[in-house]
Amino acid sequence: MEFTPEIRNRISDHLETFLGDERIGIIKRVLSNRTRYITVCLEDIYQSQNASAVLRSSEAFGLQDVHIIENSNIFSINPNVVRGSDKWLTIHRYFNSACPTSDAISSLRSNGYRIVATSPHVDGVALEDFDLTKGKVAVFFGNEHNGVSQTLLDQADEYLYIPMYGFTESFNISVAAAMTIHTLRGKLHEQDIRWALSGAEYEELLFSWLNKAVKRPDLIVKRFLDENPY
Repeated sequence: MEFTPEIRNRISDHLETFLGDERIGIIKRVLSNRTRYITVCLEDIYQSQNASAVLRSSEAFGLQDVHIIENSNIFSINPNVVRGSDKWLTIHRYFNSACPTSDAISSLRSNGYRIVATSPHVDGVALEDFDLTKGKVAVFFGNEHNGVSQTLLDQADEYLYIPMYGFTESFNISVAAAMTIHTLRGKLHEQDIRWALSGAEYEELLFSWLNKAVKRPDLIVKRFLDENPY
């Protein structure tokens, strides 16, 4: 059911009465550190533990959105890896079209994101030198064997790589994503970037998270609306 911002906020206030002060404080602290300035995109990942590990890292470092592209491989979550972290994320999936990768790029660009491909095989910027001040970024990671697709390489705005100093050519995708997210998240706090959620985004997510944090939110909300018609 859709609610106006005013009604949604009133319901949120009511849901908070079913949680302790400590739990509410944790939820609001995490929300205050959430960002949509950086988002992660996984292209055709076929090992569920790798995709799930990236979800867990994204949530742990305060990213709200993860984009899943299913060109050939179907996305699945490994519950033993995510450990519930996925329920606090907004997951976007692209599949069942001629080119899900192009669909994701188009959607992200329309929302103001720079399309950044991670690859050791093209000229790009080293992770520690990447400039976040130029605008929001969508960082793409490719699958375990082939990396990002040629479609992505052709359409990307920028390219990013993690410097390697050994014989090994690349990191496991879950390791590469964690390193990248950690480094870029640190840069947000070092530079004058407005990375926090907007007021509207904060309130919308708070409502969603409170519904996930209480037991039987459907019954609580129904009773509240019955007693407080609008």
